[in-house]
Amino acid sequence: MDESHGTVVGDKSSNFLHMASNDGGHKPCIWSSPEGGRRIDIGKRIFCNRSLNMKSIVAVGFDMDYTLAQYKPETFESLAYEGTIRKLVYDLGYPHELLNWSFDWKYMVRGLVLDKKRGNILKMDRHKYVKVAYHGFKELSKEEKVGTYGNTLVRDAFDEPDYALIDTLFSLAEAYLFAQLVDFHDRNLGKVPDYSRMYKDVRAAVDLCHRDGTLKQMVAKDPKRYINEDTAIVPMLKMLKDSGRSTFLVTNSLWDYTNIVMNFLCESRTVNGSNKCNFDWLRFFDVVITGSTKPGFFHEDNRANLFEVEPESGMLLNTDNGSPIPQVGSTAPRLSVNGLNKMCRVFQGGSVGHLHKLLSIESSSQVLYVGDHIYGDILRSKKVLGWRTMLVVPELEREVELLWELRDTRKELRLLREQRDLIEDKIHRLKWSLKFEDVKVDVKQKIFSALDELESQREHVRSTHQQAQRECHQKFHKIWGQLMKTGYQNSRFAHQVERFACLYTSQVSNLSLYSPDKYYRPSEDFMPHEFHIIPF
Repeated sequence: MDESHGTVVGDKSSNFLHMASNDGGHKPCIWSSPEGGRRIDIGKRIFCNRSLNMKSIVAVGFDMDYTLAQYKPETFESLAYEGTIRKLVYDLGYPHELLNWSFDWKYMVRGLVLDKKRGNILKMDRHKYVKVAYHGFKELSKEEKVGTYGNTLVRDAFDEPDYALIDTLFSLAEAYLFAQLVDFHDRNLGKVPDYSRMYKDVRAAVDLCHRDGTLKQMVAKDPKRYINEDTAIVPMLKMLKDSGRSTFLVTNSLWDYTNIVMNFLCESRTVNGSNKCNFDWLRFFDVVITGSTKPGFFHEDNRANLFEVEPESGMLLNTDNGSPIPQVGSTAPRLSVNGLNKMCRVFQGGSVGHLHKLLSIESSSQVLYVGDHIYGDILRSKKVLGWRTMLVVPELEREVELLWELRDTRKELRLLREQRDLIEDKIHRLKWSLKFEDVKVDVKQKIFSALDELESQREHVRSTHQQAQRECHQKFHKIWGQLMKTGYQNSRFAHQVERFACLYTSQVSNLSLYSPDKYYRPSEDFMPHEFHIIPF
């Protein structure tokens, strides 16, 4: 592995996996610290799809939920699941027996597609061919998959309104609940609506949880129970600021919740180390925009009003495109933090045009935005604006470590495929001879015998390959396999990552392990005709 961007250039010793950049994998080792600049764990690396020279970046922005704040799935997703169940039962009239259901937070993965009309959950490759499919929790056979999704005159786009994309970690609980409801529907006809309506109700229940503050109130009471601590976030932000760049936060969460979460993330690492909520964390940002309503925020024709937030009271103040408007009859208090030369300003609403003006951005390519949501954070900011993007994929850390551990198995799978191809070529050649060539009787008998032997070999190789592939597949996930692959093709999720994320990594603080002026370069692209020519 090339230590700068993870391109495989040779087979090195097994200690490669643990080329730690930290002390025992726990204490962060920031690039700018005296101990910095070490080689980086494979699971902590930043991977590059498109060249990005950080020297050209003047502003680095972050989403908060699932980016700076990584929620614990075993507690937060369970909380979301339980809240959604209660809304379905008490607000939408679903049977009370749903209250006894439990949530397996490890079952679903990102990148799946829900077929709302049929009650199916699909995993597909980058060409949108369905490779794994379940009806509720029952796996569909190959014949059922082909019959449903393969025998059509017009290829299905697998998009809204008939399908739902599970592309955020927050969607995993609702996908699991949808699968449970599908099974319940099939066993109890008439007790719940049809599949499509059930999905609509699940979405409505999730929205109710957000609107009444059920989830965020629980998180605010005990952030440590629901959010992972990351001691590298503050040093990362400080390093970016010290390098001369502007930093900003754009989140859909409102100010009160944002302040609680950011206080937790910066707890004991702010100026006075107080456990009480304060505004010390604002010193690491130039602009904070809450209640942004992404992805609409990224449309330049968005005419949403921009309000300034008075941090202590939470009061919203009118602005003229970010410039303060004098308040009639009084002057609203403004945030003043001792020791700051430049005050961070906090806003609610607005649009990307307001943000560009506040930060004096001259070109959208000068902005790097870090988020976790392909659609809400990455696709819009990249496709509409031309911002440079980094996607946070927490699942990636385990995935790349498993890839390294299974590298020999994957080589064996490739050799088995090649062996099967050779056997099949021989079979086709012999069958052609029997059909179109004038073959003597005794020679024909030998050909039949050879065909029997080759057919037996092919079946043996096929079954060996199938079993080995299944075992490899299940090492990543017992149901859905590798996040970035579907069979031998990149998964639909991987295809989106490749298209819209300039960089991707397992957690936001991995930025702290690299120079703020680093030139990220992608590995070379290879097409199939190059694989057997260029040595790896």
